[in-house]
Amino acid sequence: MGLLVQLLAARVGVATGRHLAELCRDEYPSWARRALWLMAEVAMVGADIQEVIGSAIAIKILSRGFLPLWAGVVITALDCFIFLSLENYGVRKLEAVFAILIATMAVSFAWMFTDTKPNMKNLFIGILVPKLSSRTIRQAVGVVGCVIMPHNVFLHSALVQSRKIDPNKEHQVREALRYYSIESTIALAVSFMINLFVTTVFAKGFYGTKEAGNIGLENAGQYLQEKFGGGFFPILYIWGIGLLAAGQSSTITGTYAGQFIMGGFLNLKLKKWIRSLITRSFAIVPTIIVALFFDKSDSLDVLNEWLNVLQSIQIPFALIPLITLVSKEKVMGVFKIGRNTQAVTWTVATLLITINGYLLLDFFSSEIRGLLSGSILCVAVLAYASFVLYLILRGTELPNQIITTIRKSFS
Repeated sequence: MGLLVQLLAARVGVATGRHLAELCRDEYPSWARRALWLMAEVAMVGADIQEVIGSAIAIKILSRGFLPLWAGVVITALDCFIFLSLENYGVRKLEAVFAILIATMAVSFAWMFTDTKPNMKNLFIGILVPKLSSRTIRQAVGVVGCVIMPHNVFLHSALVQSRKIDPNKEHQVREALRYYSIESTIALAVSFMINLFVTTVFAKGFYGTKEAGNIGLENAGQYLQEKFGGGFFPILYIWGIGLLAAGQSSTITGTYAGQFIMGGFLNLKLKKWIRSLITRSFAIVPTIIVALFFDKSDSLDVLNEWLNVLQSIQIPFALIPLITLVSKEKVMGVFKIGRNTQAVTWTVATLLITINGYLLLDFFSSEIRGLLSGSILCVAVLAYASFVLYLILRGTELPNQIITTIRKSFS
């Protein structure tokens, strides 16, 4: 699903020469455009809190607790600006930084993977025949939310424009789409392997143990070191380095995405550093508050879980406009997707929306206490569902078909 969404985002950006937020500004009325912008900002801030906190925890681990969480947040905010300033020397320099960070992640987590010596037979069985308990639905939805991140859909449609491609030259667009397909596939394969390494290490280390309920980003490395030993290079610091690389790369992409989201939806003509500062402020202020008031591993991990869920329930507000636009001949010309691809993409969107609906029902049944809070959340869910339905109907021919049918019945 993640690969499909990335390919559609790249297709929109290459074929039109504009990114998704800019196209949404022209496609939707002002109230819907502002609502989509707000949803994208909420999703981005939620993701950024996770990423900055992750980096801050890594800094705390690597400094042996000398630097508190709030200090790690400030350091992460500042070094993000330093990395983004590399774009002034060419986008390839920034891409090189991403490549180094991702390689660091991959090596760190692969090292942990080999240190824990998992059962490869069970690993392959788990990949081919996945099993999921109904008790883990919240975590499962969270995984979807952190793989298909809404702000990254907007970002990917903008990043493809770093290459000079003339949208009016069909052969150039087709060649670019072919190479972006290869690039996205390789990128997600690497992402899959990194996630596989981490999940396998945690499963081998903690499944069925008394520590399993208390594992979080901060104490995971310590527990793993106690269980598998320090070795040549202590696993605690391997974990810290991998976590820092993951947090830094994600924080940079979050800030980068925020610039395109704000500039595209609101048509702001601001200098890049001003937009970066505004985007950073949206996330850093709540993150420092979180760091000061939730400076406990268990509290942060519960917060992290719900922020993953927040990502997931925001997916329709990026995915539905994307499918709508990539299906329109007026927008895409000869590069609009065909009926079969539309059927597949709407099936994916339906699946994600259904998963989110199940999650909301699960939330109502287990978390809500009291008439007032229940009523407020009912109104919020109704507004959410109504907006999703509006986006779906506006992106299909169904409303026109219904109107035509009604007119024929009365004529």
